[in-house]
Parts: sequence; C-alpha cells; structure tokens
Amino acid sequence: MTVKDIIKICNGKLLCGDENIVCENFSKDTRTINTSDVYVGIKGDNFDGNLFYKDAIKNGASVCILDNEDVIKEKIGTIILVEDTILALGCLASYKRNLYDIPVIAITGSVGKTSVKDMIYEVLKSKYNVLCTKENYNNNIGVPLTILGLKNHDALIVEMGMNHMKELSYLSKIAKPTMAVITNIGTAHIGNLGSRENILKAKLEVLDGMNGGMLFINNDNDMLQKVKYDNLVTIGIENKSDFMATDIKEDAFSSQFKINDENIKLNVGSNAFIYNALFAYAVGKSLGVSKENIKTSLKNFKLSPHRLEKFETKKYTIIDDTYNASLDSVKNSLGLLSKILGRKVFVFADILEVDSFAKDIHEKVAESIIENKIDVTICVGKFSKYTYEKLITNNKETYYFKNNNELINNLNSILKEKDTILIKGSHSMKLIEVVDFLRK
Repeated sequence: MTVKDIIKICNGKLLCGDENIVCENFSKDTRTINTSDVYVGIKGDNFDGNLFYKDAIKNGASVCILDNEDVIKEKIGTIILVEDTILALGCLASYKRNLYDIPVIAITGSVGKTSVKDMIYEVLKSKYNVLCTKENYNNNIGVPLTILGLKNHDALIVEMGMNHMKELSYLSKIAKPTMAVITNIGTAHIGNLGSRENILKAKLEVLDGMNGGMLFINNDNDMLQKVKYDNLVTIGIENKSDFMATDIKEDAFSSQFKINDENIKLNVGSNAFIYNALFAYAVGKSLGVSKENIKTSLKNFKLSPHRLEKFETKKYTIIDDTYNASLDSVKNSLGLLSKILGRKVFVFADILEVDSFAKDIHEKVAESIIENKIDVTICVGKFSKYTYEKLITNNKETYYFKNNNELINNLNSILKEKDTILIKGSHSMKLIEVVDFLRK
C-alpha cells in the first residue's frame, strides 16, 4: 500500500511529501512508533493526536495521516489530510482485509472475550501463522489497527468489544469474519443498552459482516439458546451440544475433563475456563487442527496478566483479577476462591456501566459471596456499598471504604497471615494499586 493508495482509499489529500512511499505498519502512539511507520493522529476526549505529528516524524514516522489542518503549522515529511482519521483507519483496514483469503475469527460476548481469544490463538498457532488482537485493541481503533498488521499470516483472530448498538456491526463489516464466537450474554454494559435482550441484539451484530460462516455459541446461556442461525455450532456443559465437557474434576488452579470423550487438562480451575476451552476446541477442530495439538495447546495455556493471576508473598496468596468486572465474571471468580482451603478474603470494587441496575447487580454480588462462603469482604467505591450493606444484614464480616487510599491504609489491620485474597473490580477502579501494595 502506497501513500497514493491511501489517498484514494480514504478520499484524502496530500499536503506535502512523496506519494510513492510504501506504507506497511500503522501506529497511533508517537511513544512507540518505529522507523518508517505510518502515524495516525486520533482526536480523543482529552487529547488531539494531530498535535503530535512533528514528534511522530522526529521518532521515525515516514507518513502522517491527520484530520485537523489547523494544527499543521509546519509542513514537513509526508502528510495526508483526511476528513476523519478513525473512519480512515476503518477504510484502510477494510481494504487490507479484502486482500486476504484466510480464516478470520471474530470473538465477542459479555465476559471472557480475551481469555477465549487467547485460548483459540494457543490452539491455532500449532497449525497457522496467526495474527491476534493484542491487549485491549477491540474497538473502532484497535480492530482496524490489528487488521492493518496483516502480513504473511494465514489466520486472523479479532476480539470485538462494544458499549452501544451498531458498534459491532461497524467492526464486523470491516473484519468480514469467516466465523464468530459469542461467549455469553450477561449484564456488562446493561446501563447503556437497557436489557439483556438488547445486549443479545448488539452482540449478534457480529454477524453483519459475515457471509454464512460458522457461529459458535454457549448453549448453557439462557439468552444464546434463543439464537436461530443456519450454521450454528454449540458448546456446553449442562445442555446437549455439539461440543460437550463431561467428567469434570477441578480444584482452584487446575481442571481435568473430557470434550466429546477426549481427555483435556487445564492449568486453571474456574468453570468459566472450561467453557473457554470448549470454544477453542470447537474452533480448532473446525479449522483442521489435530486433536493432539489441541490438547497440548490447552494444557500449555497461560492466563493473561490481571486475570486470575496468582502470586505468593511471604504472608499471603494473592489472586489478581483486576482487569475488569461484570456480575458474571465476579461470580466465576468467587466460585474459584471458594475452592481454596483457609481464610478467603474478597477485595471488591464497583462494577461500572450498569447505571440504574447498580443496586440490583451489587446486591447479587453479595448473594454470591454468601453462597460461596467467603470469610471476609472488603468493599471500595460508590456502588459496592450496596454489597456491603447486604452483607452486614446477613452478619458477614465485611468492611467498606470510599477509595483505594482508605482501603490500603486499613488493609494490614484486617488481613491475617496465610489469607488468600481475591482482588476484583472494574478496570477504572484501579484495584491494581491494592495488588501492588500487597506485593510489596
């Protein structure tokens, strides 16, 4: 792809420079840009990436794509002006995607997207050269940037997140998946979407760019059971499915089970990861990965940072699950904590983007804490007070703090040696601060 191609694809204008430059790598971050990268200046809520075009060029960018001509005081290097850089990214990614006749797996759902993505990647890389979404690149910026990274790959895995209707439709039409996975329909983003029915509608938009490929769903999820689709593949534990897990034996940090009579081992004990393994097995089998390679890949699978990540200190066992939180993921994590011997402590911060559902959801967290016989709960944040109040009325040992500093200042007086401490909350609650404090 040359500068001339980009101008044509994005209906842009060359402000200065060479239209024959070949463009291979794209970046939105001047701090990590490499020599010959294309810098895309994106305007966010709190910054304008257009302002940093000179930094990008100084750090080696060969081309800059910008959409704010007013900030371009000095025409240096090669600059392309477009109407909207985010839309331009989408156009470029769509063009790039059309050059590849490869399996493209889109993954969405209320919970477990990243873990399912990582498991499927672990399985497919035994047969394919796979490009996979990195970190949290699952939105209208990250998905196009991922696709633009295609080179000599023969499979692509794209995680797709959303907060509102029409967002997945946009991403799906860019990625044009050949198969899609919907992990589950829970309550994540219910504050924006209003109901689980609307969440299901929004998640099914992942099909909008797909032309008859396989759709993999969790057949134990009450909402997904309603889905009608010609090329449907089901996975499950409880309900009869195309791929079923049986003979399950698990503890807190490992599990053994069978998928359609094949013995599987995982180095994680949560039931949620058995569902994830079912998806990975089903997708791998559908794409011709051998049973032995699938089994070996699942056995070698390791969790991403801040997702049930276990640390041992001199005094405590810490389970860092601070990446994010929804009601379903909290329940899954509490189920894992319940399997551990000794005193169990749960540090819990708000589940966000739930709006008018906050009281109900946080009280349901309390019910799960009681059900799983957690010994001590420490709540922090505005909404977790609902959890605290429900636990108090049930005579459970629980503490409440308004912010992380308050919590940290009181933590040592609450904890006891040999405690196992699960730490979980929405990402922006910054519970990683608590993890860092305890690890010191």
